[in-house]
Amino acid sequence: METFTFAFDTQAVHAGRGDLRTLGVHALPLDLSTTYPLGAGGLDEATASLEAFADGAATAANPVYARLFNPTVARFETALAALEGTDEAVAFASGMAAMTAVLLAARQDGGHVVVVRPLYGTSDHLLASGLTGFASTFCTDDEIGDALRPDTALVIVETPANPTLDLVDLADVRRQMGTHRAALLVDSTFATPVLQRPAQHGADLVLHSATKYLGGHGDVVAGVVATTAAWGARLRQVRIATGALLHPMGAYLLHRGLATLPLRVRHAQATAQALAAQLAEHPEVEMVRYPGLGTVKNAALVGVQMDGPGAMVSFEVRGGYAAARRMLDRTALFTPAVSLGSVDSLIQHPAGLTHHVVDEAARTATGITPGLLRLSIGLEAAADLWHDLDAALRT
Repeated sequence: METFTFAFDTQAVHAGRGDLRTLGVHALPLDLSTTYPLGAGGLDEATASLEAFADGAATAANPVYARLFNPTVARFETALAALEGTDEAVAFASGMAAMTAVLLAARQDGGHVVVVRPLYGTSDHLLASGLTGFASTFCTDDEIGDALRPDTALVIVETPANPTLDLVDLADVRRQMGTHRAALLVDSTFATPVLQRPAQHGADLVLHSATKYLGGHGDVVAGVVATTAAWGARLRQVRIATGALLHPMGAYLLHRGLATLPLRVRHAQATAQALAAQLAEHPEVEMVRYPGLGTVKNAALVGVQMDGPGAMVSFEVRGGYAAARRMLDRTALFTPAVSLGSVDSLIQHPAGLTHHVVDEAARTATGITPGLLRLSIGLEAAADLWHDLDAALRT
């Protein structure tokens, strides 16, 4: 029988909803139960289910308890895995909970990780602090091969990088890793599966701060890892033991948000391209970092590894920190706040906020300067956003 693969946009609407017709509902159900009664199989069935969950099973005959399984969360996980093209996905209470779970699950494979800078500031801080028991070697994306050790369990990259938007060639990372047994973790938060599906390029684990584009409305905090069945089991074991579960309401909001994800990302991307070009010509702007302008490392990966340049823009204002601080006070449409990927546009200062916990020398070496500002472009009219930026820069 001929198989048919639905387009990405169709999957965004329908993935994870396969049981709704059987349930006799159209909208996504929201199950807020904290505990589940014994079923027809009684105590023996519940005990067997508990043992299955403890071994990392995705589902069992009896959910038993919400820390072990929730159907609303499971539907979102199924949908995200379909969009990323992976076997499974495992959702967590935040992006950092997801990152921590990966590290805890990988600890059995070795005590060393290789980390490509720059990446999200709190991820950098966690890895540099040694809190998880790992020794971390920080390097550039062309130094990975030399940084590998026999006990390396993970190679961690973020592409596009936060906040410089440099791109990492995942095929080249895999080439450098060769036959090494370490797993490759890719933080793909900025790209979303609309623009990049790292599993197609050799990633074992694809991490998202789902708070950002996947949620898309600034009203949920969550993280998710799309991965293989084997890694999925390991991550669920960690989630069960540590209690880092995603609340069902968050899963409901995330699943609902996936239906509009392609529309939101592509609209914001088109606006970002226009604004980046205008900023590059502005007399008060020193430089613009945007993959669509070719002003970031490995920009040629757009159209190869990435389907588009994305909706994030970073730029350096003339006048350094003082000018950047004033800019934050003068925008009207751009909200001065951390986070990204929402329907409204945000502006923030990486060196003073998201990456302030990163060692100053490391910030400077990776281009996170006192005058760098990061924009998350939303769904407002491009002309209005430009008027806001131009007015703030000129005053």
